Amino acid sequence: MASLSIDAADPGGMLELISFEIGGQEYCIDVRSVREIRGWTPTTPMPQTPDYVLGVINLRGAVMPVLDLRCRLGLGRTEPTSRHVIVVVQHETRMAGMLVDGVQETFQLAASLLQSPPTMGSDANEQFVDAIIPLEGRMLSRLVVGSLLPQAIAQAA
Repeated sequence: MASLSIDAADPGGMLELISFEIGGQEYCIDVRSVREIRGWTPTTPMPQTPDYVLGVINLRGAVMPVLDLRCRLGLGRTEPTSRHVIVVVQHETRMAGMLVDGVQETFQLAASLLQSPPTMGSDANEQFVDAIIPLEGRMLSRLVVGSLLPQAIAQAA
């Protein structure tokens, strides 16, 4: 499933997003890429994986990697507790769990409200965030699920 771009063919179209918190910051992704939300489950570590890969879990018979999204975004490591949740996402044929501090809400908004993220001189910002959404006094960054799940992750599992 391809994510919508800012230059969507239907600028008057509505997007449905799900927001979550990581380190006091709000992020969101297209709700269509979310398969389920589950409580924190300890992972089985895998050797020779990137530091943001916590390990793998068994999701109804399928082995799936779990990413520390805070670490993936360069914001430090998460010490998982029972209050953390795993957002199971799918992009094309790749599926993974993303550990977040907590899920906030699902909401709809007009695609015209999306703003391009400012250029910060870092490829990481452009790679992971494709839009900034000013919403009710808050600023949400829309994440690109496909960029968060590199091909190597699918092969690690």
